[in-house]
Amino acid sequence: MINGHGDERLTTGTTPCLNFSNTVWHGADHTLLGEHLSRSLADCMRQYPEPDAATLRKMIARRHGLKEDCIIVTNGPTQAIYLIAEAFAGKRVLIPSPAFAEYEDASRLYQSDVRLIAGNTPISEWPLEEVDICYIASPNNPDGRILSYAELMQTIERYPAVLFVLDQSYANYTTTNKIKPNDSKQHPNVISFWSFSHAYGIPGLRIGYIVATEQHTHRMRRLVIPWSVNTIALEAAKYILIHPAQFTLPIRSWLRSTQELMSKLHQLDGLEVLPSETTFFLIRLKKGTARELKEYLANEHNILIRDASNFAGLDESYARITSRDEASNNKLVAGISTWLQQQ
Repeated sequence: MINGHGDERLTTGTTPCLNFSNTVWHGADHTLLGEHLSRSLADCMRQYPEPDAATLRKMIARRHGLKEDCIIVTNGPTQAIYLIAEAFAGKRVLIPSPAFAEYEDASRLYQSDVRLIAGNTPISEWPLEEVDICYIASPNNPDGRILSYAELMQTIERYPAVLFVLDQSYANYTTTNKIKPNDSKQHPNVISFWSFSHAYGIPGLRIGYIVATEQHTHRMRRLVIPWSVNTIALEAAKYILIHPAQFTLPIRSWLRSTQELMSKLHQLDGLEVLPSETTFFLIRLKKGTARELKEYLANEHNILIRDASNFAGLDESYARITSRDEASNNKLVAGISTWLQQQ
């Protein structure tokens, strides 16, 4: 049996799997980054990381036209979520669902009152006057939903007393409705957090950052554990910022691949493909469970998909799939088709 919170192991036995389970860009070329880290490894191991990642903070701030004190470097987006939840403990929190489970888990851990609302509810109907904090991911994990940038900014301006926490882990997974790190300059009630892991294909290094007003970062910074981001992760992030051309994400071709995969799956009897505007999407099985399909694909086809039943608002019939290249996608379609025929 294969378990996992999201990004399952990449092998069954000794053979590498075709991994449709995680949301990381599968085609990243790490050759030059790996060579750089190999050359830097001895020095990285012998040195403590900067306690507040000062050099990387300066680089991120310079890139986005922000003050250094508006940036907090984190051990991946998950640390950002828990840090924000702790800094703003005991609040009334609104979460459109389905959503990444850590929003709710972190909020409840720090005694916040969590209210869930269906994510397909028009944002104009969200009960924002009744809450202190609202979590929004755009694109949203797991369903790929994207909110209109104009509508989102209008809502943020309409509710200045609400703190909007914007998860931008998948910011590079769309060509439209781009939220920018420096949006917090004009909107002080915005905290956004960003990931190096996904678009650059380095989830194992665990590195991201928070952008907010100095007032908010001061509140959060006092809770940050010193040296929480290791030297190798910091070095990788600095290399990426210095060499952006090596990490260009071919988002248009990836989106086309996703739509082609969705179209092929849509032709199969026994499942529903939910609309998505990004590179991952949900399917709903009309017979059997996502867990059964996941285990069948892993054991019989060496393919991993994500059982999405632990996302709020979803049940055991939902699975999440991230598109890969055409040949891999065709293997997935064939495997799911065979499983459906056996049900």
